[in-house]
Amino acid sequence: MYKKRNIDQLEFVGFYMPFGGKLRSDNRWVRLANIIPWDELETHYACLFSEDMGAPAKTFRMALGSLIIKEKLDITDEETVEQIRENPYLQYFIGLQEYTDKAPFDASMMVHFRKRLSPKVLSEINDIIVNGSLGERDKNNDKGDGDNCCASDDGNIKGGNGEGNAGIMMVDASVAPADISYPTDLNLLNEAREKCEEIIDTLYEQVKGGIAKPRTYRENARRDYLKAIKRRKLSQKELRKALRKQLQYIRRDIHHIEALLRRGAVLEKVSRQQYRNLLVVQEVYRQQKEMYEENKNCIADRIVSISQPHVRPIVRGKAQALVEFGAKLFLSRINGYHILDKISWDNINESTLLIEQVKRYKERMGCYPEAVLADKIYRTRENVRFCKEHNIRLSGPRLGRPGKDNPYSKQQEQADKAQRNAIEGSFGIGKRRYGLGRIMMKLKETSETSISLIILVMNLEKRLKLLLALLFRRYFLPLKLYIFNEIVAS
Repeated sequence: MYKKRNIDQLEFVGFYMPFGGKLRSDNRWVRLANIIPWDELETHYACLFSEDMGAPAKTFRMALGSLIIKEKLDITDEETVEQIRENPYLQYFIGLQEYTDKAPFDASMMVHFRKRLSPKVLSEINDIIVNGSLGERDKNNDKGDGDNCCASDDGNIKGGNGEGNAGIMMVDASVAPADISYPTDLNLLNEAREKCEEIIDTLYEQVKGGIAKPRTYRENARRDYLKAIKRRKLSQKELRKALRKQLQYIRRDIHHIEALLRRGAVLEKVSRQQYRNLLVVQEVYRQQKEMYEENKNCIADRIVSISQPHVRPIVRGKAQALVEFGAKLFLSRINGYHILDKISWDNINESTLLIEQVKRYKERMGCYPEAVLADKIYRTRENVRFCKEHNIRLSGPRLGRPGKDNPYSKQQEQADKAQRNAIEGSFGIGKRRYGLGRIMMKLKETSETSISLIILVMNLEKRLKLLLALLFRRYFLPLKLYIFNEIVAS
């Protein structure tokens, strides 16, 4: 059950401090709370609950505010609760009426917050914040006609090209690595074997005394694994021999599990985690057996982690890591704000989403972009044809052999690369500052929520900086000019 608050907005002056004093209005958390339309966004959260059934849920402001605090400070769930308990500004930010030295909720509630605020809900929230910011920018720029509605501060373009296109759109893709150890086939099979042995022990307790305990040869299996893994250099023949042995151990364990089930053991009495591990192990065994028999190194939907089976290898070809393991995110940058167009756990070619991203730009801005700045991988024939039909300049030289009358000059290429560095820097900021470089969540849903939250926090930071620049321009700059003129006059 969800109960909406009776007040529209928490009054800043009404926040009670039992030890005296008052909050400063120029604090970053106070300013950030003032630019978020909590009441407008609350309707998206209230739809997730029943109106008259269940215990009252935590407020939307507490849920979203706590997640924003965690991603902004890049801390754990437990540390987030402690920071809120100790800091009155954070308590005001999540919507409390007065300061309290008790934790507003348990740290485990953060998991429920991430599950409730799905990437779809966060995408709607991000659109409201971004569209509101773009609308305010249009008012400040005093753009009257529709063709000039898309002014961009990324490319110093203030209007359209005379045919309904305006603004610059930047697109790129990157990987948010998951928190898993670097996977190898031998390590994966060893972990799968250990999971099978735990399930066998649990199932045998149900029929203990009636039959002899199955022999798993776990000590021999462990010794064979360590013998191979401790070698500094393992030849291909030795590796295949070690893989074959682990596959044989897993096959024997799976047969023992099936025999125990026939003898009266039931899967309903094993834990939910063990049942999930059994399903994953069976698929891992099938994939590894197929790769071993066909002597190949790749397979469709390859599992690289027992605990996170949704993670897939993403081939990137970067200097630091040729293959990354995590979610692939597709990002658009418009006027300095970021739009998360898609999150995929499969290695999708980013060029296939360009047309969809451009159409979303038109829905948001009311016009097509004048230019799309992207990598060379986006310059497919289909994308080039689409951009040409809608009078959009797609960065990069034309396809095929370069000719003498190439309209794309070296100067234009260098200018496009310099402007496109902005979206490359956005990924760098997200990975170094906000934890996008390693997603610590274990579930697929919560991982996607964490990625969406990071993009949302980056947009809020952008809006907060613009607000500070506006205040400086409106109040401090005239004062500085007045003082300068007084000094000159004297």
